[in-house]
Amino acid sequence: MAEAKENVLMEKIVSLCKRRGFIFQSSEIYGGINGFWDYGPLGAEIKRNLRDAWWHAMMRERDDCVGLDASIILHRAVWKASGHEDTFADPMSTCKHCKKLIRSDQWWTLMAEQSWVQSLAALGQPGTDAFPTGDLLKWAKGKGKQLAPNLALVRNPEVTLSWLAQEVEKGNRPKDAREFYLFLATEQLGATGFITPCPHCGGELTEPRPFNLMLRTNYGPIASEENLAYLRPETAQAIFVQFKNVFDSSRVKVPFGIGQIGKAFRNEITPRNFTFRSREFEQMELEFFIPPDEAVQLLHGTVAEWREGADLSVPQPNWGWELWHRYWVAQRTEFYRGIGLGADVLDYHWQKPAELAHYARACVDILFKFPFGTEELEGIAARGDFDLMQHQKHSGKSLELFDDALRAAATKLTEEQRCSFVAEVQEDWNDHHKSREDAAAFCEKLFRGVYVPHVIEPSAGLDRLTLAVLCAAYHEEQKADVNGKVEQRTVLRFHPRTAPIKVGIFPLLKNKPELVAKARAVFNLLKSHCNCFYDENGAIGRRYARQDEIGTPFCVTIDFDTLGEKPELLDTVTLRHRDDGRQDRVKISELLALLLEKLR
Repeated sequence: MAEAKENVLMEKIVSLCKRRGFIFQSSEIYGGINGFWDYGPLGAEIKRNLRDAWWHAMMRERDDCVGLDASIILHRAVWKASGHEDTFADPMSTCKHCKKLIRSDQWWTLMAEQSWVQSLAALGQPGTDAFPTGDLLKWAKGKGKQLAPNLALVRNPEVTLSWLAQEVEKGNRPKDAREFYLFLATEQLGATGFITPCPHCGGELTEPRPFNLMLRTNYGPIASEENLAYLRPETAQAIFVQFKNVFDSSRVKVPFGIGQIGKAFRNEITPRNFTFRSREFEQMELEFFIPPDEAVQLLHGTVAEWREGADLSVPQPNWGWELWHRYWVAQRTEFYRGIGLGADVLDYHWQKPAELAHYARACVDILFKFPFGTEELEGIAARGDFDLMQHQKHSGKSLELFDDALRAAATKLTEEQRCSFVAEVQEDWNDHHKSREDAAAFCEKLFRGVYVPHVIEPSAGLDRLTLAVLCAAYHEEQKADVNGKVEQRTVLRFHPRTAPIKVGIFPLLKNKPELVAKARAVFNLLKSHCNCFYDENGAIGRRYARQDEIGTPFCVTIDFDTLGEKPELLDTVTLRHRDDGRQDRVKISELLALLLEKLR
């Protein structure tokens, strides 16, 4: 049976996000709009910090990657060439009763979240000998009418339970929880089989049909088929379309990457799990272009193979696609560790051959353990040359590169060596269901120093990452106040790099002008270097608690010792650490350098 999923933790995080200004529902005063979210003052800071961290890691710290900022609306032909216009779809069903739309491949996940399913789950297990017929009848005439009014069991309980009893008597007991709900949604098993219940009302769902996820728009003064356009569903295609322009203008050499951070839009059938699955979101994508393995073979005589324990710290000239793919998995893992998401909250799914896109050689999903389940944070795919070849084919424009060193290496081959090389490539391509003729034509271009690069794509969602950082940071602790009363407090233990506010600055008392003046001076000293918050209201303990709740890693208090009450402490402040409550005495002259070191 489905288990009850009262996600109290997620509810607390959502509540905190609204209360403290991290995330609000879009257009909330008009009832909101599903699948769209606005980031408040603190949420906007976290997103900016994460954007900057990604850009710094991928562009600033490397000399083999460059950036792009492309338009949200691209030529319609781009999406035709990429396959999005024809195949970018999810299976959708419609409830015949409440008319709600359901993404069919998420049906069971949605079912498990519903209160009517959870209440039924408590009545009995499908595999037990004593089937809970009486309890089901009582439920149908009671709770069921409010929770799932269109379920067959509720509409016609006697009929549904009668045929169900007959099936159980024949030994056709529901074999698992999913089938149990199919039984309860079906008045009598007919030629078409079971009826699939709507998660929302229990009514009958239609057969799944494809639903294209791209949001349509028009450009120009008249809405017509000729000026139909789409809001981009991903940022990657713009990189492929501009690949040659970037290559020709940037003096880069393969291997190199083009990165982009930007908005994308998908008309999700069932947006869910707060900001995890939205209709408007932000992507951080890198397309890293590498030579095909055959070119590496010609240039270096061998293609290095992946082995367990291989050194992935420094790329080597003879790396093939598999080592590059593993390298980027390691690089992205290190990035997450550097912002506080370590092995305790991450997991990995190495896609099996049957799960891969038809063009992909490999794909790894980096997963995060959200309160609602372990879900994808980033995908790292070895996409081959599919994307560039598609755009080359549909646009009629060459996206091939010329490599003089590759041509020079090919000229050194004897005729026998050339024939042997072509035969090896043909055999390998045959294993991947490609023709011998295409393999021979590919080799002929290679011998001239020409090829279309292959791609490794690390693609991360900024909104998902923001949610992951919030979830990982959320902690509750018991703490005694100044009167000894124990109360529960919320602390967001952000990594200092991601925290929206880095330093809280407090004068001990607001009615002492000399303390306030000194505190303002410290605030002015720090504010141009990191995001600071000045607060002089309330008891100092309450001010600490407010900053703990929004994740501020450090607080600076200006007290009477700062003013020289103890001469040896003149011009020093108290630096409080959020996570352990430790308090250090620090000279104001040394404060900025100390904080900047801790915020790295």
